[in-house]
Amino acid sequence: MRLYLLALNPTDSVTLGFLPAAARLGLDVTVLTDHVEAHQRAYSEAEFACEVVECDVQDFREVIGLISQHHAPAAVFSNSDHLQTQTALVAEYFGLPGKDWKAALRAKNKGELRRHLAECGLDRVWSAELVPGQDPAGLTPPFPCIVKPREGVASEDVTLVADAAELARRVREIQRRRPGATLVVEEFLDGELCTLETLGDGRDRHVLGGFRTRLSPPPDFIEEVLTFVPAHPRPVVDQVLDQLDALGVGLGTCHTEFVLQPDGRARLIEVNYRAIGDQCDLMLAEILRLPYFELVLRAHLGEPLPADLGARTDQRARHERVCAEQAGTLTAAPEPHFERRADGVVLSYRPVRELGAHHELYRTNRDYLGVVWAVGPDQGAVDAAVAEFIAANRWEIAS
Repeated sequence: MRLYLLALNPTDSVTLGFLPAAARLGLDVTVLTDHVEAHQRAYSEAEFACEVVECDVQDFREVIGLISQHHAPAAVFSNSDHLQTQTALVAEYFGLPGKDWKAALRAKNKGELRRHLAECGLDRVWSAELVPGQDPAGLTPPFPCIVKPREGVASEDVTLVADAAELARRVREIQRRRPGATLVVEEFLDGELCTLETLGDGRDRHVLGGFRTRLSPPPDFIEEVLTFVPAHPRPVVDQVLDQLDALGVGLGTCHTEFVLQPDGRARLIEVNYRAIGDQCDLMLAEILRLPYFELVLRAHLGEPLPADLGARTDQRARHERVCAEQAGTLTAAPEPHFERRADGVVLSYRPVRELGAHHELYRTNRDYLGVVWAVGPDQGAVDAAVAEFIAANRWEIAS
């Protein structure tokens, strides 16, 4: 059976998660991408085999045309934020299990997400869109408010603004960096930032737990630390699931970010219709002791998920990102790909930035230098393991 995996740049989720899982399931894999050389380098020493084929994966018509001339597909899949709608349309064209393309579009388009939830009577958040080059003069948002790219990812160009003058200044700055992007200006939803991780087969859906997220101080929204929550309160979960149902989210994995407000309201920040990133999916598989990536692929092959996944609920976890604090060249960092199992705790470290790489200071998730996570039966033990690893190592940047 042939799996077509649509991708942009190679990620840990693909390299360490989905492609090895596909090999264990006995699938033949064709990776379609417009970054062929990057993928070939990433897989050059891998134990799995796959072919990498160049394709304009942003255009579903090009993907359909290529697959039609290639091997017959058993499944079409992507874990990219940017390719969910295209992948859903391709799957529908070939009559394969796939996400509802309308749900994928609503999740990706933050303006459409707000409109749809409001129309369904579930949540009404003040929100407006600015087309490329448009000035925000005339908008009357409740301040402070948020400005961000409508289809953005990874906290990039997401900022909190205090008044109309700052809004105008921030909009101009983002438009200079993203001249073709539509921006969203919306109400600031204050509260504890949490996530809900779900997995469905299009008929039934499993809640896999979630995370509490510690953010950097405003006006930026860098995700610094995540701690695992085996089960959010049932009323909170029900509110989030009702909103996912309204959006049409069903098949596959979904990473939903929401804030929990003091009055008990769970209000969506964004819906990422794919697996949680930055190695959290690898950590989640360890926490739950599940063949997580295989289950996701099986759902996209049209196989029903077990009524009981058998997920463990007795594990705790901490996921911490080491962030750059200045622009410059990374000149020192720990050895890559460290993993240790001791005293019931699994500790993992993987770099995000290569030695010798020069970067500006972005004040976004693009400032990550490396990711450290630990899983074990006790929260204090996993917190200590992560803290000890960070204290024992050094990351140096030369300006």
